[in-house]
Amino acid sequence: MATTSRRTFLRKAALSAGAPAIHAAAAQRSPNNVINVAVIGFHGRGREHYRAFAKMPHVRIVALCDADERLFPAAVAEVEKIAGYRPATEFDFRRLLERKDIDAVSIATPDYWHALMTIWACQAGKDVYVEKPVSFTILEGRRMVAAARKYKRIVQAGLDLRSESEARAAMRLLHDGKLGQVYRGKAIITKPRGSIGHMQEASIPEGVHWDLFLGPTRYIPYTPNRLHYGWHFFWETSTTDIGNTGVHHLDVARWGMNKKVHPVKVHCTGGYYLWDSDQDTPNFQVASFEYADRSIIELELSNLYAPPSPVFNLFYTSEGYMSCGQEWKAMKGVFAPRGPESSPTEHATVVSAPRATYLPGPPIDPASEKSVSHFENFISCVRSRKSEDLYCDILEGHMSTTLAHLANISYRTGRKLTFDPEKEQFVGDPEATRYLTREYRKPYTLPDTI
Repeated sequence: MATTSRRTFLRKAALSAGAPAIHAAAAQRSPNNVINVAVIGFHGRGREHYRAFAKMPHVRIVALCDADERLFPAAVAEVEKIAGYRPATEFDFRRLLERKDIDAVSIATPDYWHALMTIWACQAGKDVYVEKPVSFTILEGRRMVAAARKYKRIVQAGLDLRSESEARAAMRLLHDGKLGQVYRGKAIITKPRGSIGHMQEASIPEGVHWDLFLGPTRYIPYTPNRLHYGWHFFWETSTTDIGNTGVHHLDVARWGMNKKVHPVKVHCTGGYYLWDSDQDTPNFQVASFEYADRSIIELELSNLYAPPSPVFNLFYTSEGYMSCGQEWKAMKGVFAPRGPESSPTEHATVVSAPRATYLPGPPIDPASEKSVSHFENFISCVRSRKSEDLYCDILEGHMSTTLAHLANISYRTGRKLTFDPEKEQFVGDPEATRYLTREYRKPYTLPDTI
């Protein structure tokens, strides 16, 4: 009987089963060696990935991967201009998993691909930088955490506000109790987006691997408004703009309130207004999350006409408040007593409650925090093997992404939901429970065993 080489076997297994056959962790490299990175998905945010890595010393982009081969020439040319070399190209992510010369993958694909790629990469011994939201379902997020831990991989979630020096200094002030107890956090996002219009089924452009682009999603006929950024506006492929942009500020809210557990109640309402288009996800949502200690996180997100929000995050505390607009600002409140007032109708003296005034609070000092980008932090931890030094480890990414999923599930069921933080299950609600996972199209299936 003819023998099959290990490389051939791995390639066949990956392409037929949709998962890597490699389960042994890759050998650790010396901190002085070059870190070889593959960037997956670069129509939008992924461009920032390869630009960042191309500028780093002792980091080499060995491959660029996207299901749309039309993007390759411009991306390869840009890397060559920045770094002086031309990376290889590949349209099928799974073919990169068997390569021994790849130490890490950086994932900026559509949301519904994040979990599968992260888990498969961990199983193949690769470290991972994965964009927000880290998962498409709550179950996916938990399995991503399990894969990172089991295979001892460095997995950074792309919630990169955590790498900003001013934000880190502001969070330290809150965590040190210098504004008292934080009992409420709020995120406000105004990001107007126009109509995606109506489009009919069309021929798949040459160079676009549509089946691979859809991955675990049921097969949907190609329309131009579903490719690249358009996938954000359909439930089949979207986590709504809460998962897209809102998750950044939900993460900051959870970070500032130092929440290491999930909320116990969630309620989200909103709708799709104004435009007549193929979009079936909402363009306005309001959500609230209540924790067991009765503290609250709130979210208001609008993709419609609205005045620009002067503030993105607010923290209400027992001694004042903290806000983030163009800059972080802490304010302390003082209740000044008010004198007695005479009631004109009853001719009686009425004592009014004290009125609050505000004074500048403790200073927020960005210089006290290192200025290191999210990508640099990731590479540093790949070298050190210290996941505890990550600015946003995959567990943190899962916790914050879960808030986005909870809001969307409440919106889709149309009611307030009760959640069990320990079991990551809804209480007494079979309809909501169905949204904890999704149906996967073979061979792009979530592994049952990590």
